[in-house]
Amino acid sequence: MTHRANRPGERLLKSAAIIAALFLCASSVSAQETVELRATDGTLSLQGRVLGYDGRYLRLETAQGEITLDYAKVSCIGATCPDPDAFVDLLRFSGTGRLGGLILPAMVEGYARAHGLIATRVEETLSTFRYDLTDSDGTAIARLSFRLTTTEDGFADLFAHEADVVMAAREISPAEAEVARDAGMGQLNAPARVRILAFDALVPLVSPANPIDEIALEDLARAYAGEVTNWQALGGPDQPIELHLGNPNTGLAQGFVQNVLEATGRELSADVVQHPGDQAVVAAVLAAPNALGITSFETIGNADALPLSGPCGLRTRAGLTEVRTGDYPLTMPLFLYLPVRRLGPVAQDFIDWLNTADAQLILKRIGVPGQNAVPIPISEQGDRLAAAIGAAGDEVGLAALQRMIDAMEGHDRLTPTFRFGAGQSGLDPASRAHVRSVAQAIRDGQYAGQDLLLLGFSDGRGPASTNQRLSAARAETVRSAIVSVLGGTLPEGLTLRTVALGEALPMGCDDTVWGRQMNRRVELWAPSAPF
Repeated sequence: MTHRANRPGERLLKSAAIIAALFLCASSVSAQETVELRATDGTLSLQGRVLGYDGRYLRLETAQGEITLDYAKVSCIGATCPDPDAFVDLLRFSGTGRLGGLILPAMVEGYARAHGLIATRVEETLSTFRYDLTDSDGTAIARLSFRLTTTEDGFADLFAHEADVVMAAREISPAEAEVARDAGMGQLNAPARVRILAFDALVPLVSPANPIDEIALEDLARAYAGEVTNWQALGGPDQPIELHLGNPNTGLAQGFVQNVLEATGRELSADVVQHPGDQAVVAAVLAAPNALGITSFETIGNADALPLSGPCGLRTRAGLTEVRTGDYPLTMPLFLYLPVRRLGPVAQDFIDWLNTADAQLILKRIGVPGQNAVPIPISEQGDRLAAAIGAAGDEVGLAALQRMIDAMEGHDRLTPTFRFGAGQSGLDPASRAHVRSVAQAIRDGQYAGQDLLLLGFSDGRGPASTNQRLSAARAETVRSAIVSVLGGTLPEGLTLRTVALGEALPMGCDDTVWGRQMNRRVELWAPSAPF
């Protein structure tokens, strides 16, 4: 089924209704089956709903709020009291199918192999399944359940205590963060509560029969806002533009509206045809030469993916390397949000394992851009360097370019790239995740004895001298963040130098908001591996 886009007022009303419902879910206990807890020394008696049990501690929702108790020190009366002798670790995921459809199942199976366990997948409904983890003797060790829905519904399940982890294709909204905080789940937008597992991207698609071979982000925004309605205005044939987008409640569709339309003060046109999933968007585009669609990086299929261009002549395609580095402007991180909550030992070990090199290797095998640092030799960056140098501003002279090349000499760029929130001095969520992963790699000895470089770049707005200082400050911000995660010192023999290169290497056009965002960055470089 397809439908036309909701108008902005309708979306606001829907969001308000959802938030109100979530508050009710977070505060209501009376409608749920309750248990009674009595302290073994007779000093305590409580009633409430069991929210979780990790093998030692019981979480209980009471009229006074959520509490956590040592289960061994209380007696429990009621049908839903956990049985410690029959305890099986449970971890419940809910949210986007981007993570739950392929990535996390591959991770669960990889985790089981790495720990000598057997992972049995059990299909429950069209949108729910679980993995039962058992040891070689058939003893149940853990159960990981998945509900594939939308990012929005994933947060709703968390607030209703029906999920432990949210799978999200966008950042948590301020309203959702407020609900979580009021429900006692902590600051879900704090670094400790969010993990970035992989990266996706928003990609504009056309039929192979459409002669258009690139599109400017500004034109993409104008088209989806209804300001441009004919391909002729974009250099194409005299045909009306037929617009397609996925489910409006998914994280990627919401990310498109936020990062492309709202970023330029626009709203989604009511004429956009919205589909239940990306495969339907691709099918609609292939069926109509005048169609324009937005889909995810992994579902392009046989449609033509349009590179994104800028008025200065720079263009970027959605390739694996460009998505890994974030050099593609519409790269979208895939998040896991974890509330302040005790997890069972296996559940916590699985969450921690997702950050390991073994887990990142699984992402590489299934063709998903992850956080692992992949080297990009300078010999493979010729097109990038040539295009960017050609688009550099008038104040970037030969001496500045020579200084940049001298700094890069003998090093390879690594894919983790650090960027800053729009209008902010702090690192964006993806970059904070990169800080943790790079620090962990340093701690594990991956770069022992090496000379690592943090190359700081700026956009071209303002005087070159000012931009030089800004790029130095950004590089130092990243260095300080990495050193802080490492406890304040670097391992002996390893150096982490900063080099300020100002506006010497633009990745996007400075006359667009997206281009400036691409240009304000810090790149990580490591010594080239010997042949």
